[in-house]
Amino acid sequence: MTPSSRYREIEVYGTPREMGRQLGEAAGEEIRGFAGIAVERVNKTVSISREQALATASACIPYVADYAPELLAELRGTAESSGVSLDELMLLQVRNQLRNRPDTGSPNEGGCTALAARRPALVAQNWDSDPALDPYTVVLTRRPLAGPATLTVGQAGLIGYIGCGERGIGVCLNTLPAPSREVGVPHYFIVRRVLEADSLDAAIEAVRSAHRAIPANLILATPQGPADFEILIDDLRVLRPDDGADWLTHTNHCLHPALNAINERFPELIESRPRKRRIDTLLEGAAGGIDIGVAQAALRDHRDEPRSICRHTNDDPRHGFWISVFSVVIEADAGCMHVSRGPPCSRQCERHQHVAAGGRLELRRVGAQPVADPADRHREVLPAAGLVGHRVAADLAAQDRLP
Repeated sequence: MTPSSRYREIEVYGTPREMGRQLGEAAGEEIRGFAGIAVERVNKTVSISREQALATASACIPYVADYAPELLAELRGTAESSGVSLDELMLLQVRNQLRNRPDTGSPNEGGCTALAARRPALVAQNWDSDPALDPYTVVLTRRPLAGPATLTVGQAGLIGYIGCGERGIGVCLNTLPAPSREVGVPHYFIVRRVLEADSLDAAIEAVRSAHRAIPANLILATPQGPADFEILIDDLRVLRPDDGADWLTHTNHCLHPALNAINERFPELIESRPRKRRIDTLLEGAAGGIDIGVAQAALRDHRDEPRSICRHTNDDPRHGFWISVFSVVIEADAGCMHVSRGPPCSRQCERHQHVAAGGRLELRRVGAQPVADPADRHREVLPAAGLVGHRVAADLAAQDRLP
C-alpha cells in the first residue's frame, strides 16, 4: 500500500517524563518497529552485534544524565509506556556512533545537502538515508511545562532531530566524516538543546558544553542570521555567510580551512563535493534571493542523477540504497516546516505548523478528520495547556522526580 504523503503528527505536553509517556502511548508502534530494525539497518554499512550496540548505548547514559537530565527523564517516560527499554531507546540515539573503529569511515546516519538563508529565515535539506526508516518517521510537537516548544520531523523515539524551536532557531543535519569516540553525549541530545536555544550564542554553548561522541554538522537559521556548525569531538568551528551573501550551504565534508586535514584522512561521503558545487551554482543563479520556492527547486535538482542532490538508488556498493527519504524547508521565524515524504522530485510538500503559544493546542492536519471525542485526543494530540491545571502540573512534576 502506498504510504500517505503526509507524516503522522503528534503533540505532547507536560513535564519531561509525562511528555515521554505520552509519546510512548501515541507512537508506540513506530518506536517498537524502529527499535526492532535498528541494529539490522546499521549493519548495512558496518558490522556490530546487538550486544555491542546496547553496551555502547548503556555507557552513554551517565553522560546524558550530566548534560541534560530532563531529556533523560523524557526518555525514561517513553520507555515506561512504549514497551521499549531505556537501553534500547538509547541505542536509537547512538546509531551514528556505531562503527567498526572510532577512527574509520563515516557515521551511520546519511549524506545530506543543506542550505540556510537570512531573508526569509529558513533552513532546508534533503535527508538522504535508509528508506527502511520512513515508516517510523513522525512529525512531533513537544510543549514542555517549562521551556520552549519544538517541532521536529524524524524517527519516533529520537530525543531531537531536524526541526525548529519557538524561539526562532531552525536546524538541519549533515553527517561529517571525522574522528569520533565510542561514548559521550549522543548527538541528538545536543540537537534538542540547540532547537531550544534563543540565539546563535546559546546554540554554540549547547554544543560546547557537551562531551561529544561523534563529529557532525548542524546548519541553522537563527535570529542572528544563517550559521553552520562543523562539530568535532573536541572542537567547534562556526561558519557564516561570505561578505555580502545572505545564505550558505553544506554537504558532507569540512569547509573551515582549519579542518582541511580531516578531509584528507576520511573518504568523501556520497559525492559531497559535487553536490556542494551544484547547490552553490543553483543558489548563485537565483534572482531575487533565496525563498521557499528557490530552496525547494534546488533540492529537486537531478544533475548527475542518480547521485544528484535529489538522490535515488544507484550502484554504489556501500550507500547505493540511500535515497532522499524526505525533503524539508523550515521557516524558523514562522515556526513551520514544509516536508515532502519521499524524494522531492516526485512528492508534494506538506505544511506542518507550530500552534501559537499560550492557548489550547490544535491539530493542524490538512484534510484530516478532527478528533470528535475529547477522550480520544491522545490519539494525535495529548494534554493541552488549557486542560492542565496547577494541581495536575504539580503531580506530573512529582512523577518526574521518581527514579
